[in-house]
Amino acid sequence: MNVHLSDEAIADLERIADYIARDNPRRALSFVQELQDKCLGLVNMPEAYPLVSRYEKHGVRRRVHGNYLISYCVDAERVTVLHVLNSAMDYAEILFPGE
Repeated sequence: MNVHLSDEAIADLERIADYIARDNPRRALSFVQELQDKCLGLVNMPEAYPLVSRYEKHGVRRRVHGNYLISYCVDAERVTVLHVLNSAMDYAEILFPGE
């Protein structure tokens, strides 16, 4: 099993880095590295984190790191990180538009 970061998750990490870098470029790098490490660490116990409530049927799980939510799915072959979002955002509309 391996971890795959979707294009959306990569773009999320870049946006997070850009936002933090406005005030603290060094912390932007280290924090995004922490987020990436948390994403890659999902390979060890991918089902250890809860399914997103109200959307269990989609199989989307969520790992929290600070104020950020790492949303991902697990199948037999890999863990796919869908998005990395600030918890203040309307993640449901981003992950499940129109539901």
